Amino acid sequence: MFSEINDVLNNLIWGNILIYLLPVLGLFFTISSRFVQFRYFFKMFNILRDTAHDKAGHISSFQALMLSVAGRVGGGNIAGVAVAITLGGPGSVFWMWVIGLIGMSTSFFECSLAQLYKEKDETDSCLYRGGPAYYVTKALGQRWLGIIISVLLLITFGFAFNATQSFIIASSFQSSFDIPIWITGVVLTIIFGLAIFGGIKRITRFSELVVPVMAVGYLLIAIVVIALNLEKIPGLINLIVTEAFTPSTAISGGIGAVILQGAKRGMFSNEAGLGSAPNVAAVAYVAHPVQQGIVQSFSVFIDTIILCSCTAFIILLSGVYTPGADGVQGVLLTQNALIEHIGPFGGYFVTIALLLFGFSSMLYNYYLAENSLNFFSKGNIPLFNIFRVVCIVLIGWGAFQDLGSIFKFADLSMGLLAVINMVALAFLYKPVLRLIKGYDRQLKEGIDPVLRYNDYEEFKIDKDTWKEIVDNINDSKIEASKLKEA
Repeated sequence: MFSEINDVLNNLIWGNILIYLLPVLGLFFTISSRFVQFRYFFKMFNILRDTAHDKAGHISSFQALMLSVAGRVGGGNIAGVAVAITLGGPGSVFWMWVIGLIGMSTSFFECSLAQLYKEKDETDSCLYRGGPAYYVTKALGQRWLGIIISVLLLITFGFAFNATQSFIIASSFQSSFDIPIWITGVVLTIIFGLAIFGGIKRITRFSELVVPVMAVGYLLIAIVVIALNLEKIPGLINLIVTEAFTPSTAISGGIGAVILQGAKRGMFSNEAGLGSAPNVAAVAYVAHPVQQGIVQSFSVFIDTIILCSCTAFIILLSGVYTPGADGVQGVLLTQNALIEHIGPFGGYFVTIALLLFGFSSMLYNYYLAENSLNFFSKGNIPLFNIFRVVCIVLIGWGAFQDLGSIFKFADLSMGLLAVINMVALAFLYKPVLRLIKGYDRQLKEGIDPVLRYNDYEEFKIDKDTWKEIVDNINDSKIEASKLKEA
């Protein structure tokens, strides 16, 4: 009965509420901001290159981006795309692209808000905390809602998703390399423990090294596949666009199924609007909230437009996909497709990719849970250590458990989190529009934008936190100017 109720609620939230709420509000944010995700797209590269404002001990914008990509890039890119193509055909890829481009604006809004309402960590003066629980509490004055958000994040990401990721990785290694599950589980547990006991700074350093390697590696494999099938690319693009509007009769459900599968897999993969990424965006040390909003919107582009497209091209160019067939789907379809292109190495590569994607997602999930715990504990170190031990134990335990029902429950709690977050964003879009106007105004004045925090007092931000950041940045500019003159 619990499983049936869970399925009904999941279908209600994901199939009847979020499937409309996420794209409609995303489109509203896009239009009201004058297509901010496209206007600012190339500024992202300047923001990541600009290290003049970095201060020793702080987490950089690039590190926060890599941690965010670590969470967004995962099984959804390998298995989720395959499921979308199996159930919705090639046309679902087009709608996945559309939902990704719209979701970039949603991510911009939620991550800019997380930056605006962030606060200093009580145990580390170089660390910041923020996210939906914080901006709901400060901006809307609804701490009870912030508590609900924190509990949902803690259970969903810290416990359920991490234990399930451990099982997927261990099972994959047993299947591909015949390595016993207990060995993979022990190794995962040890490495995970070493990473999280170093705190968020060690996690970001780990992500800074691993994420570019795994993303570039997957991209290179896709480029090899495309190069081997270059003459088929124009026809493939035409197929994707054509099938998006006039799907073949083999696709059950017609165009509605095509749009639904593309939108659902896109939303699951890039997490735009789900309330998870803002927790990471808040930790970055930047001069203006819009800067991190720009960077975080780019992580949606990386996830959906680049990496999901890699999987789609690998599958559709392989010949292993048959429209309307009841054959394999998910990660097996991706593995079979890559084996078709480059031989047995392709199957091993997918398994290694799952390990890197999955483990980096586990670190990301842990930080979301830790940030939620901080909302309650405010730096209670003994409680944090107990929490870390529980998370480590769950990684080892999860490797031996098929947690399908728990994963479905986590989908439900994540759906509830997304509904709360999107409703909050609908009430709080005006502060973000003010941030954009202020950022544009400073760009027109020919200066590097910094947050003029006195202009936002009505929004109940933590003025002391921003005053310290802006003062430090201005001092750094003065010192750099003196060195240049000398």
